[in-house]
Amino acid sequence: MRLIKEHTETVNYLIEEDKETGKKNYNIEGVFLQSEIKNRNGRVYPVEILDKEVKRYMKENVKKNRAYGELGHPDSPTINLDRVSHMIKDLKLEGKDFVGKAKIMDTPYGKIVKSLIDEGASLGVSSRGMGSLKTTKDGTSEVQKDFMLATAADIVADPSAPDAFVRGVMEGKEWMFVDGKFVEQDIEAVKSSITGATRSQLEEAKLFAFAKFLKAIK
Repeated sequence: MRLIKEHTETVNYLIEEDKETGKKNYNIEGVFLQSEIKNRNGRVYPVEILDKEVKRYMKENVKKNRAYGELGHPDSPTINLDRVSHMIKDLKLEGKDFVGKAKIMDTPYGKIVKSLIDEGASLGVSSRGMGSLKTTKDGTSEVQKDFMLATAADIVADPSAPDAFVRGVMEGKEWMFVDGKFVEQDIEAVKSSITGATRSQLEEAKLFAFAKFLKAIK
């Protein structure tokens, strides 16, 4: 499975002020995920695959108030709690788009998002998930049935900027879902250590690579 990220240009801001306390509540709302359309990364998400995964994500994460998102472009499927800026509160299918709503939290990174909104910044969202890809005859990468959402939306300052076109699939890195968590596999490093070994060192190289994997999942 590989890390897949997609970007949505802009979201709407919903700011409500508590009349009693004067405290502002910040929310963002917009299209978080899209299906049945070839995106800028050349990928297509079949609606039935995305719909099934969104239903799981809603049940296991959103409904249990643990559907978090971060500020920025994380390069891991793991949610870093120290970088959490918002909590996704809703995600529903409208046509072939999945429209979401997220509450900006009062965390250090959430406060940065609030400041950006107050200053008139244009923010977008970036979904993050894990899955396999299959190349079709026309060169499109189709997301497969093993797709899993890590988060429906990270907040990004400018999804249209060049550095936001982060490759959806991280080259040279694979991820395995082991005992309820994703474990990064540096495939190229393993290949290099094995192909570069002499015949007498080969078995030792294999054992070392396997031991490194076991250490990673503990």
